[in-house]
Amino acid sequence: MHIQRRRTLLTLAAGIGMSAALRLALAQSSARQGVRTVQGDMRVNGKPAGTGTVVRPGDAIVLGDGAAATFVVGQDAFLMRGGSRAELMGSGVLVSALQLVTGKLLAVFGSGGERRLVTSTATIGIRGTGAYMEAEPQRTYFCLCYGTAEVAATIGGGRESYSTRHHESPRYIFGDGRRRAIVPAGVANHTDSELILLESLVGRSPPQSFMDSPVRY
Repeated sequence: MHIQRRRTLLTLAAGIGMSAALRLALAQSSARQGVRTVQGDMRVNGKPAGTGTVVRPGDAIVLGDGAAATFVVGQDAFLMRGGSRAELMGSGVLVSALQLVTGKLLAVFGSGGERRLVTSTATIGIRGTGAYMEAEPQRTYFCLCYGTAEVAATIGGGRESYSTRHHESPRYIFGDGRRRAIVPAGVANHTDSELILLESLVGRSPPQSFMDSPVRY
């Protein structure tokens, strides 16, 4: 990342309330692979993980209660919160699909073909996307922060296709058999500064339409 671009992102991040720790991570960012930051217990394929641990498609990532971690796989970057389990699918360093078994995950994806996000109640195809998910046994929360998505409920056949620029259309996707499985929700539990941080870890910034939004979360 060029020095001037990094300074610009840092200035914006400070203006929208990014913590000192996140600003430090942004200042030090590059396209290094693997775990970038970790607090608390993180395990990859059952083994303790720390800063620098490589994460690849095929791996299962589990965070203990109260933990948090950021990691990079190829041109994708992830922020997982405590009490979460995710499984990556793909080949090489390309994540073609991600299953969030339980918990909370924010992710930004590089350009390329469609990716697939899976929970117990939803299957979501995405392109050019920043997205946040929370997975519970009978409900998924999904915010398409920017990009394009096709959301399908596992039970009942509900389906929606849409694009967003700045968190316009969060959804709950239910799996309890109700007639309307996909319903509107509000923006919750993730921030613009976290998206800026994740994009910076892979040498990018969010789309200009996102950055130009007068609304901040």
